Amino acid sequence: MNVSERIVILDFGSQYTQLIARKVRECGVFAELHPYNIDEETLKELNPTGIILSGGPKSVYEDGAPIPSFDVFALGVPVLGVCYGLQLIAHTFGGQVDRAAKREFGRAHLQIDEHEGLFEGMNNGAQVWMSHGDSLTRLPEHFEVIAHTDNAPICAIKHANKPIFGVQFHPEVHHSTEGVQLLKNFLYEVCKCDGKWNPDSFIDSAVDAIRAKVGNGGVICALSGGVDSTVAAVLLHKAIGDQLHCIHIDNGVMRKNESAQVIEMFDEHYDMSIDFVDGSELFTSRLEGVSDPETKRKIIGNVFIELFEVEAKKFSDAKFLAQGTLYPDVIESVSFKGPSATIKTHHNVGGLPEHMNLDLIEPFRELFKDEVRAVGRALGIPEHFIERHPFPGPGLAIRVPGTITKDKLDILREADDIYIEEIRNAGLYNEIWQAFAVLLPVQTVGVMGDERTYEYVCALRAVTSTDGMTADWFDFPHSVLAKISNRIINEVRGINRVCYDVSSKPPATIEWE
Repeated sequence: MNVSERIVILDFGSQYTQLIARKVRECGVFAELHPYNIDEETLKELNPTGIILSGGPKSVYEDGAPIPSFDVFALGVPVLGVCYGLQLIAHTFGGQVDRAAKREFGRAHLQIDEHEGLFEGMNNGAQVWMSHGDSLTRLPEHFEVIAHTDNAPICAIKHANKPIFGVQFHPEVHHSTEGVQLLKNFLYEVCKCDGKWNPDSFIDSAVDAIRAKVGNGGVICALSGGVDSTVAAVLLHKAIGDQLHCIHIDNGVMRKNESAQVIEMFDEHYDMSIDFVDGSELFTSRLEGVSDPETKRKIIGNVFIELFEVEAKKFSDAKFLAQGTLYPDVIESVSFKGPSATIKTHHNVGGLPEHMNLDLIEPFRELFKDEVRAVGRALGIPEHFIERHPFPGPGLAIRVPGTITKDKLDILREADDIYIEEIRNAGLYNEIWQAFAVLLPVQTVGVMGDERTYEYVCALRAVTSTDGMTADWFDFPHSVLAKISNRIINEVRGINRVCYDVSSKPPATIEWE
């Protein structure tokens, strides 16, 4: 991405690493993640304004600990080490890191020894969030302590002559009450950033980048009607006008009446040509008998591209395929972080075939969901488009665990429609990040009209989140849940039991597959 200033976050495997990127961007500076084992030349080409070393689960003194292959500190740009990052700084410069006599997890209160620079404007005794089993026991030469806690006498350090800082706590998490101020201090006081990263600046740079890449070629846009593809289509249309060819595919695993609603929405608000392709029979036939969720995703990804390549032949200028891929999709699909593992494959990232006849354009590949929504608002897209809950590319295929049949999909469509309708009726839709129903591959005994039934279990899921990387289950009023359950059981033939999912992410994911 073409930006004037960039914070590079080297990822050592912390569960909070993505949150660092989000918080830095919220401060008005572009940030992106890279693996800790990035090569020196690539990092230099990124020309970082500053570098943040993330936390991680390993110990720096262990064999096989994640350590960069070159001297990151020799680049001459400001560095902030967080938790493991602090310990890596100490280890590199000759300090001592040992297993702590008393591990520290949770809240602590920071005692600031030096208020200038990193802790400018922060209150003594501010709450911070600890998560470490190791501690710094001997300070490296040329470093000094700038903060401590009751349990950590060396909680924050700085180099005497170089812009190198380390903190033992996690400033990026909500529980560190003044953590955002610390990040701002690093960005603006230490790195001297201008802070011009915002939706408008993104739109300007993205439009220029799209035009430069596309030239006179045509772009096929995969338009599902969700937030990501909607904003992507409007952005692309702004950049290249009639060179954009939007295609909406009914994949047979969409929500009730969704395809008709998508076409209607764009006809009402935008002057774009949209080709409608009914691929429902092809998708469902390829999915027949398949129960493994990763296989489902890859099948759906392959069929999508197969249909798009056929459709692209209608446009002699078509050279590119645009998708609304987001940063969390990339992070979860690609295990680019040495210590971590792939969570799941997203159909528009890992499900693509190895050989394609169309080059990819993914304008939001480096954005989080809330950033895409902000871009959509800046583009003037109606709010009811922007606030739509996320809907996965594989659709209902991953909300019917196990094998898929048309009957199961029809049952789920009806239940999901009632669920969302009642959430809207209760005025709760915009308080929820994502809500959906899942049809479980389990049947249970019930009684309806004095008769025994043996029908499916429907699970309801609703979560609050800001970017989908972490999420908490939504605490519904019991009366609303009762009404939803009553309507589904009474109105949807095939379901006789409704459950509510109260799992957070992590350890669960938002989707069930």
